[in-house]
Amino acid sequence: MGMDKNLVSGSTGMLLLKLLSERDMYGYEMIECLRQRSRNVFELKAGTLYPLLHSLEERRYLESYDREAAGKVRKYYHITGEGLRALREKKQEWEAYAKAVSDLLAMEGIML
Repeated sequence: MGMDKNLVSGSTGMLLLKLLSERDMYGYEMIECLRQRSRNVFELKAGTLYPLLHSLEERRYLESYDREAAGKVRKYYHITGEGLRALREKKQEWEAYAKAVSDLLAMEGIML
């Protein structure tokens, strides 16, 4: 199913924070996890992911570190306390937004 990229882009940072609240991950792992969990709705490219990760790092929501895995050195990302607080706030904002949209879409023929 095709998805309007404007709908997806506003929530991607929150979704990355959610993934990283569960465990530390490296970039490709995040891309695959988002794709699988969203049933292919979120199909990020590396060129989209890494600038977003750097932005989250600049805001101190994430920290990165290098770790060797399967003979390769990979950059892993870890959510910070500040990132967890931001995730809670973004989740509340998203829930209020999603409820408002659902409520409006459910209204039929109601005129004020």
